[in-house]
Amino acid sequence: MVATDIGIDLGTASILVYIKGKGVVLKEPSVVAFDRDNNRIKAIGEEARLMIGRTPGNIVAVRPLRQGVISDYTVTEKMLKHFIQKALGKRMFKKPRISVCVPSGVTEVEKKAVEDATYQAGAREVAIIEEPIAAAIGAGIDITRPCGNMIVDIGGGTTDIAVISLGGIVVSTSIKTAGDDFDDAIVRYMRKKHNLLIGERTAEEIKIKIGCAFKRQEVQELQVRGRNLVSGLPRTITVTSDETEEALRTETAQVVEAIHSVLEKTPPELAADIADRGIVLTGGGSLLQGLEDLIEDKIGINTMTAEDPMTAVAIGTGKFIEFLSGDRSE
Repeated sequence: MVATDIGIDLGTASILVYIKGKGVVLKEPSVVAFDRDNNRIKAIGEEARLMIGRTPGNIVAVRPLRQGVISDYTVTEKMLKHFIQKALGKRMFKKPRISVCVPSGVTEVEKKAVEDATYQAGAREVAIIEEPIAAAIGAGIDITRPCGNMIVDIGGGTTDIAVISLGGIVVSTSIKTAGDDFDDAIVRYMRKKHNLLIGERTAEEIKIKIGCAFKRQEVQELQVRGRNLVSGLPRTITVTSDETEEALRTETAQVVEAIHSVLEKTPPELAADIADRGIVLTGGGSLLQGLEDLIEDKIGINTMTAEDPMTAVAIGTGKFIEFLSGDRSE
């Protein structure tokens, strides 16, 4: 009887589960809806995400992970258990070996919380892997070579930037500016500029459809509905992609600044490798249009996005446990 190896990308915005030999089998938002009256969980994942901002008083839709760190231990444990069982189906004979990734800046206490929650959710063995390493493996980079690679993983709650060589992190930083902050910036901008109050789901929709970090040649528009703060009534306005660039300017500048500070601390030989090989972007936040152009423009180094940035960390986490268990034949 073969035990299953599982890789989990425990993200602030979504959770991805990778099973050895099958690839990414599950991708769901890391949202849990529970009833306050009896403390029972009503929904987990996509079903719970649809409830955000639309629940009656007794039901709350929460994200148990904030900025890549467990903020609600009990809910996280239940959510993990649910997703592991959903990914494996009913055929759980032997407890699986699970590798979970965490942001590079987490403390030992935060790491321990993730480890404990994973054991409680039914793991036989747990390996904790740092996000940039998982992202690099998932992006198809051979991290074992003595050569500098720069990975920028922009998730929902944190952006992890690291220079990797010989299978380890040489220089890294983790900033709390990422996809969720992009959404918040759009909410603030709409309130300030248009007197329009929108929810986080609408902000995310604007970011995905017309959001950009660098001015586009063709301006795109989107009809947005919200509540007028002056009259208190629902109102529809047209938002342009140029406005999203303005709204996101502070947040994208922080990401560029963090990349710059990591490069400043990088040993010269590795910095030369990065100038030669370029910067690789992974994570859902890297899908923001124009981000590559903005980094190239400000840093002056060729920047590219991994083939499938959303699943790179999950794939890398799964492959890492294979690497640990000695399955180096792959």
